Amino acid sequence: MAMNNLKLGVDVVGAHNLLPKDGQGSSSAFVELYFDGQRFRTTIKEKDLNPVWNESFYFNISDASNLHNLTLDAYIYNNIKATHSRTFLGKVCLNGTSFVPYSDSVVLHYPLEKRGIFSRVRGELGLKVYITDDPSIKSSQPVPMSEETQIRPPTDQNLNPNTFSSAKTETRHTFHHLPNPNHSQQQHQHQSLVGAVPHHVTKYGVDEMKAEPPPPTLVRMYSASSAQPVDYALKETSPFLGGGRIVGGRVIRTDKTASTYDLVEKMHFLFVRVVKARELPAMDITGSLDPYVEVRIGNYKGVTKHMEKQQNPMWNVVFAFSRERMQASVLEVVVKDKDLVKDDFVGLVRFDLNEVPMRVPPDSPLAPEWYRLEDKKGEKIKSELMLAVWIGTQADEAFPDAWHSDAATPIDSSSAASTLIRSKVYHAPRLWYVRVNVVEAQDLVPTERTRFPDVYVKAHIGNQIMKTKTVQARQMNPLWNEDLLFVAAEPFEDHLVLTVEDRVGPGKDEIIGRVIIPLSAVEKRADDRIIHSRWFNLEKPVVVDVDQLKKEKFSSKLHLRICLDGGYHVLDESTHYSSDLRPTAKQLWKPSIGVLELGILNAVGLHPMKTRDGKGTSDTYCVAKYGHKWVRTRTIVDNLCPKYNEQYTWEVFDPATVLTIGVFDNSQLAEKGSNGHKDLKIGKVRIRISTLETGRVYTHSYPLLVLHPTGVKKMGEVHLAIRFSCTSFANMMYIYSRPLLPKMHYVRPFSVMQLDFLRHQAVNIVAARLGRAEPPLRKEVVEYMSDVDSHLWSMRRSKANFFRLMSVFSGLFAVGKWFGDVCMWRNPITTVLVHVLFIMLVCFPELILPTVFLYMFLIGIWNFRYRPRYPPHMNTKISQAEAVHPDELDEEFDTFPTSRSPDLVRFRYDRLRSVAGRIQTVVGDIATQGERMHSLLSWRDPRATAIFVTFCLIAAIVLYVTPFQVIAALAGVYMMRHPRFRHRLPSVPINFFRRLPARTDSLL
Repeated sequence: MAMNNLKLGVDVVGAHNLLPKDGQGSSSAFVELYFDGQRFRTTIKEKDLNPVWNESFYFNISDASNLHNLTLDAYIYNNIKATHSRTFLGKVCLNGTSFVPYSDSVVLHYPLEKRGIFSRVRGELGLKVYITDDPSIKSSQPVPMSEETQIRPPTDQNLNPNTFSSAKTETRHTFHHLPNPNHSQQQHQHQSLVGAVPHHVTKYGVDEMKAEPPPPTLVRMYSASSAQPVDYALKETSPFLGGGRIVGGRVIRTDKTASTYDLVEKMHFLFVRVVKARELPAMDITGSLDPYVEVRIGNYKGVTKHMEKQQNPMWNVVFAFSRERMQASVLEVVVKDKDLVKDDFVGLVRFDLNEVPMRVPPDSPLAPEWYRLEDKKGEKIKSELMLAVWIGTQADEAFPDAWHSDAATPIDSSSAASTLIRSKVYHAPRLWYVRVNVVEAQDLVPTERTRFPDVYVKAHIGNQIMKTKTVQARQMNPLWNEDLLFVAAEPFEDHLVLTVEDRVGPGKDEIIGRVIIPLSAVEKRADDRIIHSRWFNLEKPVVVDVDQLKKEKFSSKLHLRICLDGGYHVLDESTHYSSDLRPTAKQLWKPSIGVLELGILNAVGLHPMKTRDGKGTSDTYCVAKYGHKWVRTRTIVDNLCPKYNEQYTWEVFDPATVLTIGVFDNSQLAEKGSNGHKDLKIGKVRIRISTLETGRVYTHSYPLLVLHPTGVKKMGEVHLAIRFSCTSFANMMYIYSRPLLPKMHYVRPFSVMQLDFLRHQAVNIVAARLGRAEPPLRKEVVEYMSDVDSHLWSMRRSKANFFRLMSVFSGLFAVGKWFGDVCMWRNPITTVLVHVLFIMLVCFPELILPTVFLYMFLIGIWNFRYRPRYPPHMNTKISQAEAVHPDELDEEFDTFPTSRSPDLVRFRYDRLRSVAGRIQTVVGDIATQGERMHSLLSWRDPRATAIFVTFCLIAAIVLYVTPFQVIAALAGVYMMRHPRFRHRLPSVPINFFRRLPARTDSLL
């Protein structure tokens, strides 16, 4: 088919609820369509706020390869006959990535958009947009040039300033659409369309199984100076989700039905609930049997666990088979008897899939029924099996706990193995800071009476151990008054154990006494009120279990002040990526400001993480963390392009928080590999809530970027749908005026060392608790999601932070360069204008601050047009990960303490010394300038101080008798004087300042 036959068809159906603009409560509306330099116009519908046109137009597509960069613009105007003019009623802009073949097109009602900030529009416009290459269809007649008006739509570059040029776009995976058997002609047309637009328009094929969205659009979120390779860029998509198609962050509904799972693609599953059986026949010599149930459909099979010697077993297990993968029309449920050699057949039940009912929540669960089993001859037997069979979606209550066919492992398809791969929601334990103030001890009895004991107190909760400083007890009543801090999790399982120990010699300590305090008995506080201290009797040390210590008391006592501090937020993740900032005490919690919804759609192009049956594969699952709630999708086994389509919801209490999504490979399903049983990280995505617009649906494909010892590597892409809905706008605005952390962090702050120690302990506690769940969320997963290694030294991170700092001050450097050009009269006109503005501000100083704030206001309004419309993502250029030296990466991935050879460690140490030497020089120069400022009046150089004091006296007299505006004007004119009046040598004040003494002479 010739390329010039490719056309874009637009059916203008009608509009609804337009804004009256004719002064009589109505409008005479018409639509103008703009695409690729072509313009078409509908007829005018007089005096109708709900006009219906049903007119079709066809645009020529000149370059099919550039189709995804073009936009279709539809403008609605009100015709004014008296003045032969028109007024704006609204517009709709559609990106080329949303164009589909005719068989997949439907009428969509698009909300009308404003043309500018002050435009006032309302209503919807119904359009049907599609691509066709039918040679019998001729393009429409364009609007004559005589009818051209001054109103023009914005160009494509103005509509989408962040879009990459077509030269930078990459080839993406193909998206397919379901064929329509009722349109054979369209089928022929769109098969030829595949050859016409190979990579950028929707492909069509008879063998394809499901409709999918058009290819994504590349977007740029940073300036050109920080642009990274196209393969690492974020890509916007327009998928069909449960609520409709997502176009530009808005949901365009295709039907009236609403779904709770509106951020994921609707997937249908065949659910089979195997409840129990009764009156099963005896199959063994002993007169019993070990029954289990095998559920089969096509090549998929699910198996329950066997019940030993049970003729009336109960399983209550649910199996879920993906409907799009089913290749059979009959479901077989077989009851078998477990045997050592060969399992015996007991009976079966068959179901025709065409007769299985559909269930849509919130319908009540389908009631299970008793079914008579059939033998191999098809005859009914006495035994019965209770089953429930229905077709549902991932919104079904049985979905999370079901055995899934698309997650079934070929190694073990039993229900026991399915516990390791099913989706789950985890709640991290509530963490408390435990503050132990060790005041003093009284009447200690050391083992050696001939010396004064060197005593200290050692406290531990679980694996956390803290010690006070060592004090020599000359009166046997040592005083410490030290605070020891720990992290504890509810429910409190460990006790606080304090021991008073005597340091007898190097490496030899003897216990004088000990006290055990249950954390459940410790007082809680939510503010800075004083906790009453208590004296605790020290128990004699005995070598028995902690709970079996003898209750015999003696005279030694320990003075303590202990409390559970609930006024702090226990930091269990990196401060930069905190997902929750609330204090521990629930009475201090503020109401939520909104709801965060996440749809984990799919992943594509994943790298194989293991080898199975001679080919590379992966068993992947996703983990999302926000606040105390962790979620884990089901594991999709043996699939490099898994589809999850699971949706989760969180309450949002602070917009300055971060949602983290990670993708992992499940290593628990096979034999132990080179990495042991550790789940392997594939990549993660961070999304800051404050960067999301309220109510908008963000559908993007995020590259999974991971830094390896060999460099940065793209491990695939994960497709997410995100929506932040605000429930209280006033509370959200109020949050921006509140401190980021709870009050106690500012009233009684922790040191940096304490915070690092406590954060490490908190991550260990959370990892231990989540590792005890079923299925466990493993420690390596929790640590990767919590960024536990973000505080370790890295040359790459140091460079990245330095260039970030340079970028922050780049504006000041640019202003300084501009002012230098003004002073040097590079552009005389600019310099003269600056002189005039400066004189005006000097004469009217009250205008300075209003001018500055007005200037910032105008800059903000101007930048609103170019505001970021996409959530930020990891950038390899900003991270300095593109051209990093291999040795620096090897140093970054080194263990702590190091495990490298001594020669390599010596080389790195010398390199670090050279870098630190340059930093040391810069810091010394800054200190020198400050010391010279101090020496102006210190008389360290008596002649210099005398000169400066005399100058100060003269300056005071001159400034007193001369108006300030005159002084400021003369100083400004002097600074901006013409180069003819400048000298190449430094000025007198600079020469004087550089001659002042500093303390460098006193350094060794």
